Amino acid sequence: MDDVKDSGTAGTQRRYHSPLRDENARETRARIIDAAADLFLELGFARVSVDEIARASGVARPTVLTVFGTKANLLRAVVDVAMAGNDGPVPVAQQPWFRPVWDATTGADCLTAYAKVCVLIGRRSADVIELVRRASDEGDDIAAQWESLQANRRFGAGTIAQRVHDLGDLRAGLTVRRATDLVRVWNDTHHYRTLVTESGWSERAFQHWLAEQMRSSLLDEATDSRRQ
Repeated sequence: MDDVKDSGTAGTQRRYHSPLRDENARETRARIIDAAADLFLELGFARVSVDEIARASGVARPTVLTVFGTKANLLRAVVDVAMAGNDGPVPVAQQPWFRPVWDATTGADCLTAYAKVCVLIGRRSADVIELVRRASDEGDDIAAQWESLQANRRFGAGTIAQRVHDLGDLRAGLTVRRATDLVRVWNDTHHYRTLVTESGWSERAFQHWLAEQMRSSLLDEATDSRRQ
């Protein structure tokens, strides 16, 4: 065996990477998430079983559990996809459709762009977030998810308040902390559910109203009027 070349990997097992297998895994994961979202929204979190999700997504029950571990983890994935629009690792604030918020050069334009973001997020996730709220008494995992959603919403509000402050347009006497509280009121997807889903407002009307509320809350009247 002297003619066998030493590869330097003796005693180790080469990891086989298959792009096709990875793609199939992503498709399976997406199919499970889509099926779970439909069932959760139709029946409620507690009334949906893992077996039903498996049947709806065309996979075996062990596959669902292998991919997600628990039904609560699957709900978390449903929320993540609804919020970001995809199952990738990129945070909401770094998504391409969020870019106009950071590119704005005035506080008014920043809040107007953020109102558009809130409409997009509301369209995709308002019902799912309400689902989590209603299921938050189903166990510690779901309760923790609800608390995490609220913490993330406040963090997002804080980044917007800080951005308006950094642009020099925050209303005189209004602290970033207080501005964060105000933005947190307005970025609640419950407003989308109430006015668009339940009351029949157009998204355009809702976006205009939301932008007005945020600008009047955070900006001096003169600062906002310069945008008009």
